[in-house]
Amino acid sequence: MTTSPAPRLYLATPEIGEPAAIGGQLLALIGVADIAAVLLRLAAADERTQINRIKTLAPEIQAQGVAVLIEGHVGLVARAGADGAHVSGLDTLEGALRALKPQRMVGIGGLQSRHDSMIAGETGADYLLFGEPDARGQRPALAAIVERLQWWAEVFEPPCVGYAAALSEVGALAATGADFIMLGDAVWTDARGPAEALKEAAAIVAGTLAKDSET
Repeated sequence: MTTSPAPRLYLATPEIGEPAAIGGQLLALIGVADIAAVLLRLAAADERTQINRIKTLAPEIQAQGVAVLIEGHVGLVARAGADGAHVSGLDTLEGALRALKPQRMVGIGGLQSRHDSMIAGETGADYLLFGEPDARGQRPALAAIVERLQWWAEVFEPPCVGYAAALSEVGALAATGADFIMLGDAVWTDARGPAEALKEAAAIVAGTLAKDSET
């Protein structure tokens, strides 16, 4: 039987205050696994500081063929040379699309229902993220995230992303047909270091797809 392509990894950074502290590490991690995109999460600061942070990090990441998206801060994306923005909730989507499309990407998370997801896809989001924690750190059960990803991947064309809060979730998410798996704290807080965590995630993805091809 034919199988879907393996999902690629989407790496979300910790909050970045000093880009020099993470820039070299990000470049090293890109060589460890098949990372399609990096989501820069920026610590609070004035606008000029934020732009400088992005301009410090983005060009070298992009030079490796990896897209750079910014969490929020839609107005800074084009000015800083990023590839797009990730926004949360439908109320932010239309403004982001007007500001950035068609030259840049807009992804969306924070979708509370199937109805919201369908509206986001129809409105023009470039991808939909399912399973990320909300502002209170709450998220759906893994089974619910898997169900949502399977539904979206089977029915709709825009890519979907599954958020893995732990490496133990990667296999279940990879088996859904999701296009990407986002990894954040599960990588950065791993006691072995982020490189080993990424290697394990990539191995889990490969193993899951190998099992699927045998069934």
